[in-house]
Amino acid sequence: MSRGLALALLLVVAWLAPADGATWGWLGVRIRDLSEQEMEEISQRHGIREGFGALIVEVLPDTPAAHSGLKNSDLVVAFRGRPVVDTRALQRLVAGTPVDEEVVLTVLRAEEGRRPLTVRVGTMPREVVAERIAAEFGFFVREPSGERGGLAARSSTAPTVAFVLRGSQAERAGLKSGDVIVEVNGTAVLSRQAVSEALEGITLAQPLRLTIRRGEERVRLTLGPVSPGSP
Repeated sequence: MSRGLALALLLVVAWLAPADGATWGWLGVRIRDLSEQEMEEISQRHGIREGFGALIVEVLPDTPAAHSGLKNSDLVVAFRGRPVVDTRALQRLVAGTPVDEEVVLTVLRAEEGRRPLTVRVGTMPREVVAERIAAEFGFFVREPSGERGGLAARSSTAPTVAFVLRGSQAERAGLKSGDVIVEVNGTAVLSRQAVSEALEGITLAQPLRLTIRRGEERVRLTLGPVSPGSP
């Protein structure tokens, strides 16, 4: 699983966790970075300066993105006139925008070319916040194999790390795919849902303490704070 593919699974949200009582900005799209081949093709078709952007993989229904008219396969190349070079850039720009504020995105659309679209930044649903916090620290918790079985199936599944981003705080701390999370900041967690609940109140500007089970070994890890300059 490449970093680009991992980022395709993320929702566009705020870059840093808000203060207590604040909300996270949200567009409601799944995005990924362009491949080198895609960048070359876009550069040739639209000019070298257009060989970058964040590609929309999916526009989620009934979201700010859907209401604005954004479509699957749109390529976001600018946010209020500022270049969007990759998925991280788009996330950071969304982060600096207050909820309910309207912004203009510049997109490239296959059948129409370059065009502006106005979107009103929304509030991220609570259930999505935890996965974004984990992603900013650089790890993803595996979807339970029994996810479709409902809450009982989810709560009975061990919260296992599915993927760790290269260069992230999680990798630097020594977190590995296959590690089972047993504590988050001293709070015991027995399921993926419990991990989500423990992460919801985390501030990215502070270290994240995880206790994990790796085989028969129990390991304590401290993930450093996330800053706008972190991978």
